[in-house]
Amino acid sequence: MSPVSNDPILDLVSHSAAQTQRLGERLGELAHAGDVYALEGELGSGKTCFVQGLGKGLKIPTAIHSPTFILANEHRGGRLPLFHLDVYRVRGTDEALGFGLEDYLYDAGVCVIEWAEKIRAGLPPERLWLTLRHLGESERGLLFQATGARYRALLQEFKKSALEMADVASD
Repeated sequence: MSPVSNDPILDLVSHSAAQTQRLGERLGELAHAGDVYALEGELGSGKTCFVQGLGKGLKIPTAIHSPTFILANEHRGGRLPLFHLDVYRVRGTDEALGFGLEDYLYDAGVCVIEWAEKIRAGLPPERLWLTLRHLGESERGLLFQATGARYRALLQEFKKSALEMADVASD
């Protein structure tokens, strides 16, 4: 279940994997050092696809794959480092802290966490939360929720370009 609060939200529909990647790419272009993006969604909902776009927006030169079996991938060589975590196999916040979660959360890169709902208690209170959901064979719902001044400003800026992208035809 997505976090519920009075924080600003943006609810979008992506009509293709390419459009989901473009949305991720735009967020990557707007990212700042120290940003934390928490991703939630069922298997196949587009989390890794979104992160691949995010990496492109950060100018990461290497391919991005989900780190399901190794927990974290560090991608360097772009505008900012990208720390891509997948906590699907983690049994909770304590285990995540044991593998060094805080080192990634408070580094000077961008930290994106797939299956973030499993370690919600260990995440910073200020973050951007993204819930991805299946709407159809290729359509995905993307619900962004900003908590904290930095993320409210980020979501406001992202919203401007994301709404323009919503008119892009599916690929």
